[in-house]
Amino acid sequence: MRISSTVLFSLILSLGISIPVMAAEGDGATGQSLAFDRNKGNCLACHAIPNDAKATSPGDIGPALIGMKARFPDRAKLRAQIWDATVNNQRTSMPPFGRNKILTEAELDQVTDYIYGL
Repeated sequence: MRISSTVLFSLILSLGISIPVMAAEGDGATGQSLAFDRNKGNCLACHAIPNDAKATSPGDIGPALIGMKARFPDRAKLRAQIWDATVNNQRTSMPPFGRNKILTEAELDQVTDYIYGL
């Protein structure tokens, strides 16, 4: 008996089974590009990124993006922070990149992958 991938995927979703998803090769570079893009992530406007030699002219409004796995052991919490930091701190100056649709969901994942790797 052969099961189509659509049926299998629907079954997995209905059972609530989580499947780890591997990032596509090159997502780190894409995430970095988005993080540095002044029209998208623009992370360098506010954050220093000491472990990335390409991160020049950083801002000092937000905390340095270093040791992110230690600061956010749960990657989903880091993504939620990037999606909308006002949930945890209504007085933050960090834009809600997801809520305001500055970044798409896919772009949020790519930026999160890059930042989480710092």
